[in-house]
Amino acid sequence: MKLLSWNVNGLRAIWKKGFVELLAAEMPDVLCVQETKIHEDQLTGEMRQPLGYHSFWSIGERKGYSGVVTYSREAPLTAATEFGSPVLDAEGRIVYSELPDFHLFNVYFPNSGMGAERLAHKLRFYDEFLRLTEALRRRGKGVVVCGDVNTAHTEIDLARPRENAKTPGFMPAEREWVSRLIAHGYCDTFRLFCGEPGHYTWWDLKSAARARNIGWRIDYFFVSDELKGRVRESRILPQVMGSDHCPISLTLE
Repeated sequence: MKLLSWNVNGLRAIWKKGFVELLAAEMPDVLCVQETKIHEDQLTGEMRQPLGYHSFWSIGERKGYSGVVTYSREAPLTAATEFGSPVLDAEGRIVYSELPDFHLFNVYFPNSGMGAERLAHKLRFYDEFLRLTEALRRRGKGVVVCGDVNTAHTEIDLARPRENAKTPGFMPAEREWVSRLIAHGYCDTFRLFCGEPGHYTWWDLKSAARARNIGWRIDYFFVSDELKGRVRESRILPQVMGSDHCPISLTLE
């Protein structure tokens, strides 16, 4: 089973830059998209069902902000975008799908770059999200979490860790939560195959950082321990352009 995840930084913009062509070339079983920045009245029929895929949307109230969509070749058993939490349900950040073998979360985690209040919100989001995944996991199925986590976990996950030691997205409290997620029995799948620095998923557009590979790895596929033995490949696709992020992929047996 092949899954892709991509923060597109605007679905309407990426649609004109080869989005459907990428979908046709990769033909994943599931494509999870973050930061769609789109509202219901802006969706076209093709956006709802490209190449016959099913789609499930979480759209924020604020125009041009946030939003996620999960495209699936086969309809999931269930899908949800609300979880009874004001923190998780706000801003259009999560699409949950129950697949036959596992629970899948497509998530655009909050950014902490707007001060202490926003950092506190991000940490609450992290904590409530972990409680949600653990509750589902206790029902007997494994969990896959993918998307833009908006945090680089370790020093090898960004090009300039010393210069960014106090920068949002690499602050100790944010990094500690990723460590806690892993301690709860979730695996950073990319690190199963690659322990080297220099592999990133986001680059600052303003400084043309991508050409110099001065980036951050903030997009992830995590799987719970129940699924770890099924992981066959976890890749970053830096050659795919069109956004300030690149896609990532996961292949499960």
